[in-house]
Amino acid sequence: MSNFSIRLARTLSTLDRITARHAPVTYASSLAAEDMVLTDLILKIDLPIRIFTLDTGRLHAETLGMIDRIRERYDADIAIFRPLEEDVAAFVAQSGLNGFYDSVDNRKECCRIRKIEPLKRALAGYQAWVTGQRRAQATTRSELAVEEFDCVHGIPKFNPLAEWNEDDVWRYLRENQVPYNPLHDRAYPSIGCEPCTRAIQPGEDIRAGRWWWEGSDKKECGLHFDNGKQKELAS
Repeated sequence: MSNFSIRLARTLSTLDRITARHAPVTYASSLAAEDMVLTDLILKIDLPIRIFTLDTGRLHAETLGMIDRIRERYDADIAIFRPLEEDVAAFVAQSGLNGFYDSVDNRKECCRIRKIEPLKRALAGYQAWVTGQRRAQATTRSELAVEEFDCVHGIPKFNPLAEWNEDDVWRYLRENQVPYNPLHDRAYPSIGCEPCTRAIQPGEDIRAGRWWWEGSDKKECGLHFDNGKQKELAS
């Protein structure tokens, strides 16, 4: 059995274990490549996991288009959570539409309004949540566990693709003819909001296109941090 086959089998086993022990479960999809791997696995096997995404109001058209592609391919709708209009309006009134460029604090506040607060609503009532995070994605995720405890939301959190590398992701997508965001073909390995994401140059880190003006290698929006750490579940 190849290393890829072993990792795929482990992922399927993890998904089965999550649904058996932690129902109801929800999956947070960014609609990026690795997230489409989990979407395909969940919907093809018809696992009892609700899939949702966060529409920040500043996503690329190509990213939003993935919602329709999922519906067309799998005859399935995913839940969509958006920021509160009054919070967005208050931020824009105080800092401007693109005020996140002005300071790290402004950028983090924009992420809080557009991502973190909607995530809290999306997780309400669920006993566990799943993400498409991988260790190879960023230095901040190098020690990512398959199972964690989300101290912020008080529920277990699972990263079934933690061990997967980039080749694994694309092998799965191609072998199973899974639709993916066309921005990936335009040098966007990591995709967030449109004004906060750019294509990368050959040789750049895969996260170099996210919040590039900040010049930091610890680029996260706060969705996956509890003071920089998550507590690993005991096996």
